[in-house]
Amino acid sequence: MMEDNLARMRTHRNAIQRHRRLLKTKLTEHDRQYVCRRLSEEESALESLRAASFPMVFTESRRPMTSAS
Repeated sequence: MMEDNLARMRTHRNAIQRHRRLLKTKLTEHDRQYVCRRLSEEESALESLRAASFPMVFTESRRPMTSAS
């Protein structure tokens, strides 16, 4: 299960890199909009997969510090 998720994350990461490279090239406005939309979709998919695979949440502690005297 975890190996499958890691492979999916790698696939999304590679697609994100590919789309970012494409955005650095000369594209028609229509193509640029398409690539931007696909980039956004890949980033969302990667973030969802990360959240599902690694559900730990770290929160900031708001307890006052006490001095050790």
